[in-house]
Amino acid sequence: MKRYCFALDLLSDPELIAEYEKYHAAVWPEILESISGAGVEVCEIYRTGDRLFMIMEVNDSFSFEAKGAADAANPKVQEWEKLMWKYQKALPNAKPGEKWILMNKIFEL
Repeated sequence: MKRYCFALDLLSDPELIAEYEKYHAAVWPEILESISGAGVEVCEIYRTGDRLFMIMEVNDSFSFEAKGAADAANPKVQEWEKLMWKYQKALPNAKPGEKWILMNKIFEL
């Protein structure tokens, strides 16, 4: 199994952050299915202030390209992503339209 870690920021608004957390306490079933159906075995999101950190553990069937194509073709995923963008802001080093940024592991014990 492979592990990937990502970062993203939220807008610095306590009310919006609270709304964002409520959505993630009850993620739509179609979104959960799109994640697990892509080969994601574990997905966790952590928050400190307005910074998010996501850990994904994926099986051998997972592909970023296949997940991206499936998400682009799934109207419910597109609806979710549009809704979440209301709360999120790109990191300063993000490319145009890029949300979650894949992080590089720099240490392991």
